[in-house]
Amino acid sequence: MKKCFCALMVVSSFLLASFIPCAAAERGFDDKEIRIAQFGPQTGPAAPWGAVARGSAFLFDLVNEEGGIHGRKIKYFLRDDQYNPELTEKIVKDLVENHGIFAFTGGVTGRSNKVKTYLADNRILWVVPGTAAMNTVGDREGGIPCPYRFCSYPLFQDEASIVTRYAVKKLGHKKIAVFHQNDHFGKEGLEGCQKRLETYGLKVVATVPVEPTEKDLSQKMQILKDSGAESVLMWVNPTLAVIALKTCQAMQYKPQWIAFDGLSDYRLMHHISGGLFEGTITAAFTPPPDSNDPLITRYREAAARLASKGVDAWGMKETFSTYFLAGIIFAEPLVDALKKVGPNLSTKAVINELNKFNNWKGVGAPITWTSTCHQGTDSVQIQKCGPGGSYILLQDWTSNDLATWKTY
Repeated sequence: MKKCFCALMVVSSFLLASFIPCAAAERGFDDKEIRIAQFGPQTGPAAPWGAVARGSAFLFDLVNEEGGIHGRKIKYFLRDDQYNPELTEKIVKDLVENHGIFAFTGGVTGRSNKVKTYLADNRILWVVPGTAAMNTVGDREGGIPCPYRFCSYPLFQDEASIVTRYAVKKLGHKKIAVFHQNDHFGKEGLEGCQKRLETYGLKVVATVPVEPTEKDLSQKMQILKDSGAESVLMWVNPTLAVIALKTCQAMQYKPQWIAFDGLSDYRLMHHISGGLFEGTITAAFTPPPDSNDPLITRYREAAARLASKGVDAWGMKETFSTYFLAGIIFAEPLVDALKKVGPNLSTKAVINELNKFNNWKGVGAPITWTSTCHQGTDSVQIQKCGPGGSYILLQDWTSNDLATWKTY
């Protein structure tokens, strides 16, 4: 369970309420609908993550099929931001100002801090951001976290720390390199690896940053090969991961690749890499989509009926995949809180319900939120890509025992 590293304090109800508008001034819903939005890459270098937003769409369709929420149906707005932070900002502003959005969910980005500031300034809920880069120490206002943003995506530092520990203790590797995007997301993965290695008296043998849209990685992969790294952590988008694998195959360099959870959709990664992803170890914040867990089974059966029948850029039909499941996980807490609020809907009422989550369990890891901690978990599973893009569970839900990052 997440160890919330928060100041021990009591926040009075009137202080929290001072951050929350009264119901009369609210936007985003009426007697018939609740307007919820998500941005995310449907095209561009991170297009494989597009299934996340489509997974959320499925969950809302399922809720509507089952009668909605206290007489209201969910109206869902999905916008393609192409993994471009400037476009993300324009999309979010348009959705808020021209469509009157009540809440956002998901949102695959690690590079658009202006979005979280804009949504907070406009007192709009974001449950759950599809990134670990949206809940940091600097978000605290007057000693409490941003009232409107509830996170459960494990911090990139936490999962890097956990998988690095696995590489050293389980695999026996001492030479570990990091191949990471040159942005907030990638640098946090590097930090997590470095701090874990310090506890073993080790250092990263090579650090290789890369821009999200780079195509030629030959020189950078040569650095990894020359370092003699036994394991290489990949904190990059899916397109970069595939380029790296293919480049290293041509160089006859095959380290143990270890990736963050954003590369844990094995069916897709196996397909777009031509099978080279097999054997890769990843952190994972969702159980395998073929799990026999009753809730996953229920969603999987409903998705066969409700999910899009279209195909993606690789000619693959929409399936109940890890990325698709992630979109469900991000939206589940918001749906549950909306149901618990009852017919008298307001932003304040939803916040009050979310702050009561205590070991709340949907499909993913258990979530605990309070008025002083909005980072719901630090736990991940560790999985391995098997033949044909199959899932092999190596380690069940594990938290980061280093306790070195304050999260809110």
